[in-house]
Amino acid sequence: MNTSLQTIESLSPGQDLNAYIQVANSFPVLSAEREQTLARRLQGEGDLDAARELVLSHLRFVVHIAKSYSGYGLAQADLIQEGNVGLMKAVKRFDPEVGVRLVSFAVHWIKAEIHEFVLRNWRIVKVATTKAQRKLFFNLRSAKKGLGWLNNDEVEAIASDLDVKPQTVRQMESRLSAHDASFDAYTDDDDDQAYQAPAYYLEDHRYNPAKELEDSDWAADASSRLQQAMDQLDDRSRDILVQRWLSEDKSTLHELADVYGVSAERIRQLEKNAMNKVKKMMEITVS
Repeated sequence: MNTSLQTIESLSPGQDLNAYIQVANSFPVLSAEREQTLARRLQGEGDLDAARELVLSHLRFVVHIAKSYSGYGLAQADLIQEGNVGLMKAVKRFDPEVGVRLVSFAVHWIKAEIHEFVLRNWRIVKVATTKAQRKLFFNLRSAKKGLGWLNNDEVEAIASDLDVKPQTVRQMESRLSAHDASFDAYTDDDDDQAYQAPAYYLEDHRYNPAKELEDSDWAADASSRLQQAMDQLDDRSRDILVQRWLSEDKSTLHELADVYGVSAERIRQLEKNAMNKVKKMMEITVS
């Protein structure tokens, strides 16, 4: 068992969230071929080691999805734990013959578990969390003489008695008058009301695990094709491209001209020819 696997099995998000995320991100993203192989082993042979690898390689995506629900005031660790339950359910039900990647299939199950958790713990605003807020909360409840809103004189009097700003009193009054909102739409809501439910607008759509996997696969493939094309260049052309484009401390045409004992214009020509060769070889690889 490798170090990352030992670490992740000894950790939970609730123990050390940062350490958990770091370890979860250390597991490599599976290629489509490896994913298919593992899924077939799990489906056909009940291979638990294959299931474990599928789960571990997708923990990073659960973290990304859980981050998109951070606006509910719920612990990030709890959201990740619930998402992991959904991931395990998805791995168990994943059919490699359908022709989709596991991450695309698992998104539904991960979100479903997180939605259920949010529904069980839904509260938009915590009424009073600090000692000062709790003091104002109880005093304000007893000070209100009716169901209506406080007038300016009443707000000023309460603020003076409790040594707080009138704005603070108004904020607490607003919290006292608020009520829990339904996470998703009521069954008898019409379409306009249904789409105003928090389930439709509080998720942060910046995090898309399927798109991230697609981008990762594309970047890895492009990097591999670039390396293959570079390997086919002569040493001088390869070095010019590396020094001009791939090095952190990029060289100028004149610097390379001094190295190779030619003119800067000749270096520019060699660079252009090498770039055209690499582009052509990468296009051949794709086709």
